[in-house]
Amino acid sequence: MTALSGEEKQVLLEQARLMIATELKGGGAAKRPEIISANLMEKRGCFVTLHKQKDLRGCIGTIEPITPLLDCVRENAFNAAFRDPRFPEVKEKELPEIDIEISVLTVPQTLMFEDGEDLKNKLKPGIHGVIISRGIQRATFLPQVWEQLPDKEAFLDHLSQKGGMPKKSWREKGTTIQVYEVTYFSEEG
Repeated sequence: MTALSGEEKQVLLEQARLMIATELKGGGAAKRPEIISANLMEKRGCFVTLHKQKDLRGCIGTIEPITPLLDCVRENAFNAAFRDPRFPEVKEKELPEIDIEISVLTVPQTLMFEDGEDLKNKLKPGIHGVIISRGIQRATFLPQVWEQLPDKEAFLDHLSQKGGMPKKSWREKGTTIQVYEVTYFSEEG
């Protein structure tokens, strides 16, 4: 995929907001752009994050590239606003206060490591999004989470707990770590 143009980013942000606004106005089909670039039709993983006055208000995503980017953004915008179990559904009066951020993911790659120290040495804070898997338990943090958790050990502890795993499970055999990178942009600019 070539880099997204400013125009393509704007289309994605507009589509995300339109999906939420359309549902708030009673549902129905949100209008798709008349012309869709090849970049927006490429299958990509993405996350849509909603912030209200800088606080997280919803975040849902798809890690694997299974749908065209445009559809991925539309679906995850709807889900971030109305299906994130951590938050009540977005209300119409809130919409003007919500800033939408979109993260477009590279395909995750398994990170091979010998032990916890080796893993910490291989992680790139602010660049790597991290997926931790152990059995059926799985969780991810986008690279932006490094801003709140810059310490590698704390980052991995919190990620393990997010996935319902023991805090230090990232150090144990049988744990899989994958990394990906993102291009992210928001209405705030």
